[in-house]
Amino acid sequence: MNWHAEAAEDAARRLDVDWHAGLSDADAAERLARHGPNRITEQAARPAWKRFADQLVQPLVLVLIAAGIVTGGLGEWVDSSVIFGVVLVNAVIGYWQEAKAEGALAALARSVATPVTVRREGVKRQMDAGGLVPGDVVVLAAGDRIPADLRLFHQRELHTDDSMLTGESQPVAKHVDALQPDTLLAERANMAYAGTTVVAGQGSGLVVATGDATETGRIAGLIAAAPDLATPLTRKMATFSNWLLWAIGGLAGLTFAVGLARGEAAFDMFMAAVALAVGAIPEGLPAAVTVTLAIGVARMAKRRAIIRRLPAVETLGSTTVICSDKTGTLTENAMTVRVVWADGEGYAVGGHGYAPDGDIRHDELPAEIAGPLRECLVAGALCNDASLRHEHGRWAITGDPTEAALLVAARKAGLDERTLAALHPRCDELPFDSGRQFMATAHDGESGGIVYVKGALERLLPRCRGRLAGNGQIVPLDAGAVEAAAEAYAAQGLRVLLLARGVFALGTPLTAEALDGLTLLGLVGMIDPPRKAAVAAIRNCHSAGIRVKMITGDHVVTARAIAGQIGLNAGRALTGRELAGLDDAALAAAAADVDVFARVEPEQKLRLVRALQGQGEVVAMTGDGVNDAPALKQADIGIAMGLSGTEVAKEAAAMVLTDDNFASIEAAVEEGRGVWDNLVKFITWTLPTNFGEGLVIVAAILFGATLPITPLQILWINMTTAVLLGLPLAFEPIERGVMRRPPRRLDMPVLDADLIRRIALVSLLLLAGAFGLFLHHLDAGRTLAEARTVAVNVFVLVEMLYLFNCRSLTRSFWSLGLFSNLWVWGGLGAMLALQLALTYWPPLNAAFQTAPIGWTDWLQIVAVGWAASLVIALEKRWTARRRARETL
Repeated sequence: MNWHAEAAEDAARRLDVDWHAGLSDADAAERLARHGPNRITEQAARPAWKRFADQLVQPLVLVLIAAGIVTGGLGEWVDSSVIFGVVLVNAVIGYWQEAKAEGALAALARSVATPVTVRREGVKRQMDAGGLVPGDVVVLAAGDRIPADLRLFHQRELHTDDSMLTGESQPVAKHVDALQPDTLLAERANMAYAGTTVVAGQGSGLVVATGDATETGRIAGLIAAAPDLATPLTRKMATFSNWLLWAIGGLAGLTFAVGLARGEAAFDMFMAAVALAVGAIPEGLPAAVTVTLAIGVARMAKRRAIIRRLPAVETLGSTTVICSDKTGTLTENAMTVRVVWADGEGYAVGGHGYAPDGDIRHDELPAEIAGPLRECLVAGALCNDASLRHEHGRWAITGDPTEAALLVAARKAGLDERTLAALHPRCDELPFDSGRQFMATAHDGESGGIVYVKGALERLLPRCRGRLAGNGQIVPLDAGAVEAAAEAYAAQGLRVLLLARGVFALGTPLTAEALDGLTLLGLVGMIDPPRKAAVAAIRNCHSAGIRVKMITGDHVVTARAIAGQIGLNAGRALTGRELAGLDDAALAAAAADVDVFARVEPEQKLRLVRALQGQGEVVAMTGDGVNDAPALKQADIGIAMGLSGTEVAKEAAAMVLTDDNFASIEAAVEEGRGVWDNLVKFITWTLPTNFGEGLVIVAAILFGATLPITPLQILWINMTTAVLLGLPLAFEPIERGVMRRPPRRLDMPVLDADLIRRIALVSLLLLAGAFGLFLHHLDAGRTLAEARTVAVNVFVLVEMLYLFNCRSLTRSFWSLGLFSNLWVWGGLGAMLALQLALTYWPPLNAAFQTAPIGWTDWLQIVAVGWAASLVIALEKRWTARRRARETL
């Protein structure tokens, strides 16, 4: 139903209710049974057991489980226990990673579950909002949260804050008149919607929708319908895991087949294939991914970005488009007077936000606070019901933001509103009315009564008969000049108010009709100014290949003005009404080409995000209201505002900004790129060990030799090195220039051709070094345990030296600074101690089938390690030079 298009009397007849008496209890009970309670349906949370079970069905984990079952069935209980221990640790880490269930719908339900005043059977009563039904008469007062969608039939100076639903940055003045059927949601001033709040005045309305049928409930449906998207990281890791499984499975099958062809026992070949699979699987990879992401979370928190879902950390690094709300994110969320026009001259007002810091200048010089300029500021301070206060180290306001901006402007000129009020006490007032569009206050002045008026130019200018000049005289008014100045300021996105004064007979009531023959004092132009940091952040995003788009519920003129000031393309802007007329193809083209969208409704935000995703973009979406929640959930990463955001927006988002600042998004993108770099460094470091272990086993089968390393020794190498050597890579600082490169393409694999070649090279070096020394020691008459101990230490030492090369995949580790990551040195020390224990401590000798070796053996191991490190460094240098030539 288009309730806004119906007269209030017709709406009451349709709902079969007398608004003077309200519903009867019996009628309300029947409607409650028919429509259900006034609550939004919540989705059932995924059970804990299912979240845990999901951790065990990942491809790599399934192979490990199968290997553990097989080795256990063959009586290899130590091997089986270690394998299942690895599986359990990874599953627990993954479970806690995903333990925080979605709470957006629960937050929506809380937003309408409030006490409410209704009129039933002719009397007012308090009741829980959950019992409201269509046809109920709800009574509203300042401070109330509106419990359902209402068609207003009575109001007195009623203003509501609809920002959580529409994005409108200013309180909305309500009326009761019928509107056109195609009126946009943000402009339906005869309606009051569930979840919004009353900031001033009183009113009454008929409940026309409850629960899921409200506008808030409709948004809940959009949230529920939005899928839980796989992040670029999870998609790439799934592809990478599948690729690994095929490679490992093929290699294990080949090993088994070749062994049988050579006449080896089937049992021995099966165990060799299991050893190969266990060795080739990077058991530490799931834990490393989680820890790397968790470290990214901690780093982002220091930069005022709180991550609610771990994979979102890396998603930021892949982002190609940021769709940002305007108010509070790109702007200060504080109305600020920017210009005062008095005596035909414009005065620039400095400062930011509600802090009364800054000055007033004329032609770049400090202005003299006198004459019409002073009177204009005095009028704004006295014709005012707002207040300023300083608490917890910041300035806050009570009342209308527009009036607060006038108080701040006066204080910047040295005019304190409390002192002015003491000198000119208020005698009477006409509060702001949406019909007359101005406010007036009467004061006892030094020479009699005086009235100050502020409001819309089109309503007050006809009431002015003169203008205050610099000499204190009243001179003829040039209405055309005033209108031209106002139009020029409005074109800059400024909200323009006219300030005037008149004489007032003390002791008489103040009426609108008596306000004629006013003297124009001047104009003030105000705006919610852009954040300084946002300008630089947007410039950095552009240099990083990330496009920024503004999607706001505010007016198009204001949106374009702010967009132009912060560096967006403001040449073209589309409104929600224009978007509604576009088909999917035209919308996709508009989403790609246009940077500014204004007066946009929730479904349209959702369509814009989907249109961008359909073009292969990775979309980050910012927002603070309920109206933003569907798009926040649909986006690849939703970013909610921590200070001004609703609980619904925060629950739907993957990231929350603690300072509501766009610059924090840019910082988080930088951290996200650093997280991805560190993940790739870990994978590039760990895979050669796994492949090298597999190649050693394949070589042993091909040559009919004894296995150089056992499955249990393989697990020792993989798990100890992953924790002590691999995880320190997660602490690597962000490399220089990370924000000067374009975002990664979605079709780009985890490892490029250069890194695959490097992994293959290191794997072959490990094969040659470990297998060669193993055979050499057997030929020299050493025991099998001693030869295997040498092979295990070759793997570990090469990994230790290779770690330095992986601290940067393109630059020399010398250029990073030897001590820029102290975790690396701590890990190296701990790993060396463990290897010495594995080599010389009898309990570990017995458990892992190792034996003590001599110092000449260590010299050979070190020689192999340094030789491998030199070859890797030369390959890395050659690759860097080739890439440099290709970019020329």
